[in-house]
Amino acid sequence: MSTEIAGPEAATGPGPGIQPLPSRFGLPTATALVVGSVIGTGVFGLPTALAAFGPVSLVAFVLVSIGALALALTFGALAKRISGSGGPYVYAREAFGEFAGFLNAWCYWITAWAGNAAIVVALVGYVEVFVNTEHQVGWSIVIALAGLWIPALVNLSGLRNMAVTQIVFTVLKVVPLVFMATVGLVFVKSANLGPFNASGTSIGGAISAAAAIALFSYIGIETASVAAGRVRDPERNVGRATVFGTIGCAVIYVLGTLTVFGTVPNDALRETSAPFTAAANAIFGGQWAGQAVAIAAVVSGIGCLVGWTLIIGEMPMAAAKDRLFPKAFLRTRRDVPSFGIISSTVLASALVVVSYTNFEQVFTTLVLLSVFTAVVPYLFSAAAQLYWLLVRGRKAEWPHLVRDCTVSILALAFAFWALAGSGYQAVYYGVICLLLGVPLYIWLKAGQREYNGAKS
Repeated sequence: MSTEIAGPEAATGPGPGIQPLPSRFGLPTATALVVGSVIGTGVFGLPTALAAFGPVSLVAFVLVSIGALALALTFGALAKRISGSGGPYVYAREAFGEFAGFLNAWCYWITAWAGNAAIVVALVGYVEVFVNTEHQVGWSIVIALAGLWIPALVNLSGLRNMAVTQIVFTVLKVVPLVFMATVGLVFVKSANLGPFNASGTSIGGAISAAAAIALFSYIGIETASVAAGRVRDPERNVGRATVFGTIGCAVIYVLGTLTVFGTVPNDALRETSAPFTAAANAIFGGQWAGQAVAIAAVVSGIGCLVGWTLIIGEMPMAAAKDRLFPKAFLRTRRDVPSFGIISSTVLASALVVVSYTNFEQVFTTLVLLSVFTAVVPYLFSAAAQLYWLLVRGRKAEWPHLVRDCTVSILALAFAFWALAGSGYQAVYYGVICLLLGVPLYIWLKAGQREYNGAKS
């Protein structure tokens, strides 16, 4: 499959503050970046988390998928207006000013490297199905660090290698999930589903609680917009990649979860830590199918890390070009943001080591913070689109304006719902983490001798 890397002649006009990039990739790679970043190792444990609610959680998943699609359409519309790299950072800066843009870049950067630490810890569990089966901490750390630095090296070797790897790994991990979400439906037995609402609460309460879990499954749908400066014809392809990727993930999530619900009895599903493995063993018998799923989970985790490793360099580099992040993040190697990738991977490595040295609760809290810091840029992006429509969109035809405003409002509501679902503790510490960026902003502006955009 072609990775559609284009030369300088393929470049289209970059957004404000973004310089043309010498190499770009097309729609297949952009879509693979979205799918690869959204579908990591978490999907392989998702049905267990939802089993306590029963099949009613599928209703929640559908509702959340609609909200995620509204957000995807919003990112697509914003990419048509501002085609440079940076995604939520650029949208917030253009709509609400430099400080809002900086806070979005700061939040999203934390999301990226802390999220990578969470992904690789989950990845280790599947690797240890085959090696280090006694879970010796020292070797677990070694495996985790390898899981972080191999994707970093892939990215540092050049954009073309990253594009090829991302497509290959996305195909390899999506194929078994698609199989479970299609052929697996044939083996669904209604007796395994259990009661429609197994939560013991009202249906509305069960849907809300299940949605709080399902909401986190779509983090990453914005990655094509973050790397928009790398995408050929971004005004067209970023939106398409985001929507196609979100729809594909939604289908895999909903139907795959239904397959697991229908092939593994509800009581057993609540106890397993590898629901897709249990479903595969139930369909085919024996243990080989479960081991195959473990391999798919490892591939999925590595592919996810390859995509997110590019993103942890792209976002701060876009902000650094506008002097809203330290200029060190402008350093590149083979046309990739080398300093951003290396420094962020170092931070993720440190977080992994902490998580394996008797500080699991601290690590869990930081992972929840990464969810909070992802949703804040979502909220600003939806707000930026709504603001643009209300201020400049009045020249459009009323049916189109009403449609676009409805989508933006739905995306905004989705972001608020995600914030509420992250929990009080995550919101509390998340606000502190957000405001920790203020001293950095002061230091950057003081060094530039600027106040309110004017030189002192």
